[in-house]
Amino acid sequence: MRIRVNGIDIEFEKTTLKELLDLYRFNPSKIMVEKNGRIVEKENYATEILQDGDVLEIARFVGGG
Repeated sequence: MRIRVNGIDIEFEKTTLKELLDLYRFNPSKIMVEKNGRIVEKENYATEILQDGDVLEIARFVGGG
């Protein structure tokens, strides 16, 4: 399937958001995911099914001081 992640089109053959996050080694506790304009709750990452044409925005939390 073809999806867009942070403005970049990618080919992805898995099915869940968690599989995508694992592939790119995102730490779920340090990110926020928006799928097609809605926030995905962290507890739903493993069950959130990705489909052809989905648009994801993944934001990392960065500390500073």
